Amino acid sequence: MIFNLDFMAWRKPALIVSSILILISVVSLSFKELNYGLDFTGGTLVELSYPESADLNSIRSTLKNGGYEGAQVANFGSNQEVLIKLPGSISDTLGSEIITLLKSNVAGTEIDLRRIEYVGPQIGDELRDDGGLAMILALAFMMLYIAFRFQSMFAGAAVAALIHDVIVVLGIFSILELDFDLTVLAALLAVIGYSLNDTIVVSDRIRENLRSDMEDNTTDLINTSLNQTLGRTLITSLTTLLVLLSLYLMGGELIKNFALALIFGVIVGTYSSIYIASNALIMMGLTKDHLKVEDEENPDNYNLP
Repeated sequence: MIFNLDFMAWRKPALIVSSILILISVVSLSFKELNYGLDFTGGTLVELSYPESADLNSIRSTLKNGGYEGAQVANFGSNQEVLIKLPGSISDTLGSEIITLLKSNVAGTEIDLRRIEYVGPQIGDELRDDGGLAMILALAFMMLYIAFRFQSMFAGAAVAALIHDVIVVLGIFSILELDFDLTVLAALLAVIGYSLNDTIVVSDRIRENLRSDMEDNTTDLINTSLNQTLGRTLITSLTTLLVLLSLYLMGGELIKNFALALIFGVIVGTYSSIYIASNALIMMGLTKDHLKVEDEENPDNYNLP
């Protein structure tokens, strides 16, 4: 399918929208911050087994009335297995206390304690710092790869798109006050990889078109390149979103935020490969001359790499 859409006609409005989104995200992250989960704040994880399907709403209500504020309750594997996360609560007797409290709410119910794990606040801080370092290193290595594979301008444009994606997704989680745990951090790293892959496809087509002298005007050439790769972009994004929506709707409570982060990331990443990376190339003044390599034997001759 051949498209003939004028993407670059909307590049300035898109830049304004992206700037507003980044500003809102940064403000929210500065004042509201992220709603860090148990992995980062420290606390206790308790896994219980019920003889029949457990009523999660009743369990949440019982824990809240019993003084366990902020308890997160979800099924784990089946309707009979329940996973309870208690931020900030660390006690050797916590498992038995929870079972006693829940049994008092439903008389005659046998509840088995399958496991109990503790995450100290110091470990939570280390995980948060290591996670942030992992994202920074991922961005740095991506930039080096693209600079080596294409050209430094393409590297700067790709990293601008990746930073845009990460900040906007983090901002969405901050604004909506969604739990941010290690699964969401893993999703963010996956978003970086997905967005980079989409950007590389577009960048490769732009470079090929620059070599073939299809257009004299860089804006028109980039527009042509985007239309040529649009079919592949749509198919990849839509099929990925279908899988992620299935995970979100049927994957269970534990991976909902993971799937949600990827859904936001795919949408924002597809947008950024069109309007952030390509826009950045135009703003940096990319031309055919930037891809020319000087002939060492005859400095007056140039070849496209």
